Amino acid sequence: MSFAFWAVLIAACLPLLWAALAKSGPGYDNHVPRAYLERLDGWRQRAQWAQQNAWEALTPFVAAVVIAYIMGVSSVRVDVVALLFLLARLCHGVCYIANLAALRSLSWMVSFGCVVYLFLLSGHVLAV
Repeated sequence: MSFAFWAVLIAACLPLLWAALAKSGPGYDNHVPRAYLERLDGWRQRAQWAQQNAWEALTPFVAAVVIAYIMGVSSVRVDVVALLFLLARLCHGVCYIANLAALRSLSWMVSFGCVVYLFLLSGHVLAV
């Protein structure tokens, strides 16, 4: 199986990592997790926001990988782009939690650029 397909699974697990960090504080109540998350502040609140953004980034990435595969884009190229996406998303979450807004935005742009690049390759807009 292509690395890009494993990357989809890894990308789907990233929000769970950020959620675990957000919920790691004292007083977490699994009976009302959303109420707990709404009261967070500091780095745990930013971890929650990283979780939300990671879920938002997942859908276009999954679509881009699947469409690239269907359209016959080189699996090596898709694998490399998927790895870059994962690294950028990991950096995004770390920067979010560390409150490094400029680096967070840059990593978001890199990850979204990976998605756009895969779509452009799939549409044969870019030479392969």
